[in-house]
Amino acid sequence: MSGSDKAGKSAGDTKYARKQQAIVAAASEILNRDGVKGMTLANVASRVGLITTSVTYYFRKKEDLAVACFLDAIARVDAVVDAALQETDARVRVQRLLQLWLELRRRVLAGEEPPIALFGDMRTLQKPQRTVVSDAYRRFFAKLCALFEAPDCDWMTPTQRAARAHILSEQVFWAVIWLRRYDTDDFERAHARMCDILLHGFAGPGRAWQPVQVSLDEMLPPATQTTAAQETFLIAATRLINERGYRGASVEKISERLNVTKGSFYYHHDAKDDLVVACFKRSFDTMRLIQRTVLAQSNDQWQQLMTLAAALIGYQMSDRGPLLRTSALVALPISMRQEMIEAYGRVSNRFAGVIVDGITAGSIRAVDPMIGAQMLSATLNASAEYRWWVPGATGEQTHELYEKPMLMGLFAE
Repeated sequence: MSGSDKAGKSAGDTKYARKQQAIVAAASEILNRDGVKGMTLANVASRVGLITTSVTYYFRKKEDLAVACFLDAIARVDAVVDAALQETDARVRVQRLLQLWLELRRRVLAGEEPPIALFGDMRTLQKPQRTVVSDAYRRFFAKLCALFEAPDCDWMTPTQRAARAHILSEQVFWAVIWLRRYDTDDFERAHARMCDILLHGFAGPGRAWQPVQVSLDEMLPPATQTTAAQETFLIAATRLINERGYRGASVEKISERLNVTKGSFYYHHDAKDDLVVACFKRSFDTMRLIQRTVLAQSNDQWQQLMTLAAALIGYQMSDRGPLLRTSALVALPISMRQEMIEAYGRVSNRFAGVIVDGITAGSIRAVDPMIGAQMLSATLNASAEYRWWVPGATGEQTHELYEKPMLMGLFAE
């Protein structure tokens, strides 16, 4: 091959790569707004000034494009973890990870870097695409666990490292949602407050974490004969949506799991979107009821916070659980999504109220209550997936593995 031929090929490859990157960036933005379900090759093509058939030159199917978006996101977050791992102290690694991630988010929001696909809709992919993305994410997660492989963490077991890595990943990805309330100029302050909570927890002077025994049967009313069928349907739907995402939880699969006909589904719900909304409302109602019950039982806010965490994690492990994962929000139509985000915010605000009252009374450390409430909610949300990320752990261990590190700090022994 002549020098001019090589130069021409290199230029062509560069042009191809640039166009491919532009397509992935446009698709990632659409994915974050509409989910895999709502992303089409046609609307991606219109974003980058191509016709649909031109996009298929780069990605044959929209599922292949979705894979490219998720792999791009994993690679970029993986690079952040690599940089954090250059530090020798685990505490410094955690702080560095959050600093670099928030800086990356700032650059994305400023238009200095292309959008990053959020991982919430990742599980909606089907095989073989889902396997490709899942394998890449698990490699990333293993590296995240390595953040806690340091001399100052030699007391941690592999199970404890995995649970802390899971808590940390949930904080990083859920922060993308609640940081929308903040100007990018405030990201540095948010970083300091997140690190303060992750390193030191919520406990005020002289307060310690202790296992709390709760009775969910006393907190939650039993299902009546008229509501039992609806309750059973919503539990099955919630579990399937959490496992497979919105797209993977088809009407057929929900009906099959319950051994009922599709007609039974449509008897309860007019459409699939209505079902997801019903699952969210059930989760919010459950959280509100547990919150009201716990707050009425004690005037000590530290005790309230421990009991709330114990009750909600216990619910996640119970036959009536889990709560619907917040990742399902991205699959809802925008009009429904905003309503559900606002409802989630109201539930989170009640956690913030407990934190504020506890700070005033001295039982809880002086932390940012709004950020603290979001971080607590994220950890409770993560606990439902311990089986996937903390191999060998049992439901009884989730309080020790999730509740304690969140309330006392990731490095509390």
